[in-house]
Amino acid sequence: MAQLTDDCFAFGGPLLTIEDAARLMAERIAPVAGAEMVPLYLADGRVLAADLSAGLPLPPFANSAVDRYAVRHSDLAATGQTRLPVLGRVAAGAAASPVPVAGGAVRVFTGAPMPPGTDTVFMQEDVAADGAAVVLPGGLRPGANMRLAGEDIAVGARALAAGTRLGPQELAMAAALGKSQLSVRRKLKVGVFSTGDELTEAGHPLPEAGIHDSNRIMLLSLVRRAGAEAIDLGILRDRRGELALRLRHAAGQCDLVLTSGGVSTGEEDHIKPAVESIGSLVFWRIAIKPGRPLALGVIDGKAFVGLPGNPVAVFVTFAFVVRPLLARLSGALWHEPRRMLVRAGFSYRKKKGRREYVRVTLAALADGQFEAHKHPRDGAGVLSSLTETDGLIELADDMTELCAGAPVTFIGYRDLT
Repeated sequence: MAQLTDDCFAFGGPLLTIEDAARLMAERIAPVAGAEMVPLYLADGRVLAADLSAGLPLPPFANSAVDRYAVRHSDLAATGQTRLPVLGRVAAGAAASPVPVAGGAVRVFTGAPMPPGTDTVFMQEDVAADGAAVVLPGGLRPGANMRLAGEDIAVGARALAAGTRLGPQELAMAAALGKSQLSVRRKLKVGVFSTGDELTEAGHPLPEAGIHDSNRIMLLSLVRRAGAEAIDLGILRDRRGELALRLRHAAGQCDLVLTSGGVSTGEEDHIKPAVESIGSLVFWRIAIKPGRPLALGVIDGKAFVGLPGNPVAVFVTFAFVVRPLLARLSGALWHEPRRMLVRAGFSYRKKKGRREYVRVTLAALADGQFEAHKHPRDGAGVLSSLTETDGLIELADDMTELCAGAPVTFIGYRDLT
């Protein structure tokens, strides 16, 4: 498991931008050690440990991209139609015909190897049969409707880069190259706690002034979607000694310990002193809303992240702080979430000097554009503002006012989970 020095997160100064936080994580955190070989059918979502180079060309031989007739382009008339005798046939999976093809056509099928000497294929719907011959129209370019050996991937070329998170298309590439298994990074182990005396497990009766714990199930799901192994460590009560013991135990079995709630500096917020008693904790004062407070630190050489207690703030800070941290720890290439410009359907004011994310629903307009409409309830504890919207509007740090009708950046939830 990754071992971090106690000062790897150390930072003092003004509020960090999200970009500064990501840069510091990239500079100071190394991916976890360890790789394993897994069969292709178990490799979906895993991170490729080393470049995958092609040991054979793709396709491995020149073949027809369509059904019907392969010819030598030099046998075609310069203008008008050409009549050629049909000299044989080659189906997909069959060896190329050894029959000489000079001055003739060979009937081929999609995926069939090109007969020696042929370099052009006519589609079935473009030709006319004439007894034992075929009439071919003019104007087809040389090389049409055939696939050259190696035109997809050449021998020795890098087919997949180390750090690629493998999906169906990458697994298909590996299979096409004859790989039945791949070397992948060891899966991260992420321990997830919720904190607070007010929390009760879902399905249990609520005591007076109690609430059901929703953050933990959300975080466990987000961690799994990020490709890590999520370890449910339950609810931590507001007792400093117990917090310290359970956090240290979690650090012994996890690569990252993740909590929500209790990271502020109030007298009932015990995460900060508990972590400081067993490791080091540095608050990254990140300029993000919703999102504060948020803390990062080290416990026995393992990363610790303390997220806010409000569920919307948990979702937002996980999306923009924890996801890139998980990518770094897992050795995965990080890709920023896709952003698109939409039209603001509302006006909004914000403080300068922080990134702000506003929950919105998109509506299609007659001119083909999309318009964003703000959810009417925007508190950080309003879960319905996540379930009833499509994504987030991202407002830049230096922006102070958004006017209705202005272009604005939208990020959909599907690109954040």
